[in-house]
Order: sequence, then C-alpha cells, then structure tokens
Amino acid sequence: MHYSDEEIARARETDLLTYLQNYEPDNLVHISGKTYCTKEHDSLKISNGRWYWFSRGFGGVSALDYLTKVKGESFQDAMRILLDDHPTVRSVEFVKPKKENVQKSFELPKKSYNPELAVNYLESRGIDSGIIKYCIETNRLYESYPRHNVIFVGFDTESTPKYAMQRGCGTDFIGEVYGSDKRFSFSIPTRKAQSNGGKTLYIFESPIDLLSFATLVKMEGYDWRSVNMLSLGGISAKKHGDGRDQSESHTEDVPKMPAALEQYLSDHPEIDHVITRLDNDERGRAAADEIGALLTERGIRVSKRLPPKGKDYNDCLCITKGLTITHRSKPDKQDKNPQAVI
Repeated sequence: MHYSDEEIARARETDLLTYLQNYEPDNLVHISGKTYCTKEHDSLKISNGRWYWFSRGFGGVSALDYLTKVKGESFQDAMRILLDDHPTVRSVEFVKPKKENVQKSFELPKKSYNPELAVNYLESRGIDSGIIKYCIETNRLYESYPRHNVIFVGFDTESTPKYAMQRGCGTDFIGEVYGSDKRFSFSIPTRKAQSNGGKTLYIFESPIDLLSFATLVKMEGYDWRSVNMLSLGGISAKKHGDGRDQSESHTEDVPKMPAALEQYLSDHPEIDHVITRLDNDERGRAAADEIGALLTERGIRVSKRLPPKGKDYNDCLCITKGLTITHRSKPDKQDKNPQAVI
C-alpha cells in the first residue's frame, strides 16, 4: 500500500512516549522526572520527546522510528499500525487499553537467520564455540529476531519446547518468555545414558553458568557431556533469621524443591547423585543446603560444590581465561574455601 507524504507526516507526529502509554503500557518503565525506558530494553531511554538506544548507538523521535528500527517492523506495517490499526494513537492523553481476560500461550520468539550476535556474546563470556554449536544444532539455543536476544530453550520428554530464557546481547536485559513452564528449564543430557554418569546430575542457577562449567570441563580435557546438567532458572531460599537473602515467593519457613529439579528427577528416576553447583554467595550456599537436605530425605546422594574462583562459574571461567567479569552492582561476600572445578 502506498502512503502519501501527508499520511507519513501525520504518522511521524506520534512520539514514542505517547505510543507506549496508549498501546504498550506494560512495556513502559518510569525512571525519574520525564525520563522513561522500556521493560524490554532498559538502555533505550525516552526523554523530552526523543529516544535513544544507548547499547545499540542509535535513536529517533517518532513511534514510526521505534517500530521500524527497534521492533523490526517494515515501513508499510509500521504505517498501518499507526494510521490504520490505531488511528487515535496521536492523542497525548494517556488512555490505558482495557485488558481482556485472554490466557496467552507459550510461544518461542522468532528466530534470526544469523545467530552471529548471540555467538559473539557467548564467546565474549568465555563459552566454548563447540559447545555453542552443539546447543544451536540441538535447538537449545538461538538468536531471536528482531530483538536479537540469546534464547535458551527447555524441552519436555517429548522434545517439545516448554521453556525459554532470554538474555540480551550486550545489554542487562534478562527474563523468561511469557508462558514458560519452569519445570522444563534449560538442560543438557549426558552423552552416556547407560554409564554411571547417566545417574549423576549437576544443577546450576542459570544457563550461562551451566555452559561455563561445561567449557571449564572441556578445557581440562574431560568429556563435558559425561553427566546430566540442568539450569534451575534461578533459585529461591527460605527465610532466615540472620539477615540472609530470601525469596519473595516463599512466605513460609519451609524450603521447597525447585520446580525444574522436581520435574527432572521425575522424568529421570535413574538419577541417584545430585551435585549442586550454585553461586558462591550467601543465597547460593543457603539454597544448596536446602536442596541438599530435601534430596537426602528422598535417599538421593548429594554433593555441594562451589566455583573455586569468583561468584559463579562464569566468573570462574572468565578469570581462568583472563576475560572481563560481567559487572554486578551488588557484589556478595564469597566463600574463602576454594575447591577444584571438577
């Protein structure tokens, strides 16, 4: 469809803040004063009628610029959104749309034809290229389009995607895809299903830590797929009276088995040994102790291992390779008892 110069000028009258207030209110985050950012991209700042995406080095003025440059919409589709679908979007008055009570099902983000940004990002975190290639070939990992996040996928026993964790390439964005089932978090099975390794499970807090540990194992000359590995997709620790970190999701003093671990043990009853490889901070150590106690009650042997260097296994990998460690705004006191990686 052809749009006249007048229609294009009319579409450009819609500034990004007005567009987000009217049609993506859940994606709008107020920072301070007249400055905003989006929930999807916290480095995309909106202020004084303009916006700039600092992590990507470009910006614009109108919602039309945003839809084409950030959302990846074609010019024709962006014009249709602004003029045809939402003809009243140019109003500066905030009108929050009515929420329909419709349950959105889980759907993986669209895949980019070229995963170069994702691969470069993971390699910058020290992850082995061969391990990255394996994850891409088995559809456990890919780069999304148009947002170009790293997507870590989790499957059920029928190899159906049920879970996805998103991680920004060079941004601080991280979050689960809407509708993800945390029971089926990112995991990599052992290569030797019938060996003793097939009865052992390593658990980590995040996919990055899992892949970092696998890289460290490979660097030491061992088979990185000799055991099962599972990311818990984050951890929760029960309340403590000594000021230690606690989860908002737990209102009782009773520890709870992580959903991903509960499901993995149900799907793989042969597992008889779980090795916790969580973060070397107060919360990670507390969660490891709680999980260990729950597993021991079930008769499953448990071993607690902490990264010998840094806060987590990606820190350990980066230190080992001489790479820059990912910045954390609130570093935590670490255990001073180093252990071997394996």
